[in-house]
Amino acid sequence: MNKDTFGKLYGVSLGPGDPGLITRRAWELLHHDAVWTFPIRNKKSESYALNIVLQAGLSLPTEHTSLIFPMTHDAEKLAKYWLRAAQTVLQYLSEGRDVVFLVEGDASTYSTFQHLSRTIASINENVVIKTIAGVPSFHAAAARLAMPLTDVDDTMAIVPAGYGIPMLERLLTDFDTLVLMKVKPLLNDIIDFLEDKGLLQHSSFIEKAGSKEERIFRDIASLRNQKVNYLSLMLVKNPHRKRGEIIRGCRQKASQ
Repeated sequence: MNKDTFGKLYGVSLGPGDPGLITRRAWELLHHDAVWTFPIRNKKSESYALNIVLQAGLSLPTEHTSLIFPMTHDAEKLAKYWLRAAQTVLQYLSEGRDVVFLVEGDASTYSTFQHLSRTIASINENVVIKTIAGVPSFHAAAARLAMPLTDVDDTMAIVPAGYGIPMLERLLTDFDTLVLMKVKPLLNDIIDFLEDKGLLQHSSFIEKAGSKEERIFRDIASLRNQKVNYLSLMLVKNPHRKRGEIIRGCRQKASQ
């Protein structure tokens, strides 16, 4: 089959939870005659991405299916589920049907859509795959917290906290703002680290940013030994960073 025979696959970004952050382009595709697919963690779980759309007032189309993307680090198990999801989507695409894959946040940022699209592309290079940009969780979090991420020539790092405390130690040397994703497994260790560095008062935590279940904590220490949702992050400002000379950039131009 050639590209004209296949349907197109769209990774439709929905933002982190507030239906009002769905873009006009995503909204158009949600009204398009396409099959809806969406990720779930297991057969008994709900889809957070689908819930964003339903809260926007839309209803499931006749053609829809959930795709399992389990929460595991087992590479062999993940590959099996990615392949199964890809084969399901490819069946629709081979029938000439367009498919939208619903994604919370942005489809290019720590998204299951990347696993799906890569697997499909490896099976059939004729499939046209398009990513619809959306609002990432850390942008929504910064807005909700009234906490600017960067200013002028500030530097910023966006990292999964799972790389550990030694990595955070190194990042503080080079970055003014840290966006720590997936903080749940190391929450206590991160809090201890921030306290040791004198950064607790410069840090904020947000869970399910923009959704009805949103939780915000500015007193980070109060989260010790607390259960938090996987969909949570921390924003850390680093006022102690010593900067070197900027060779090119805003400051040099401003001084000329």
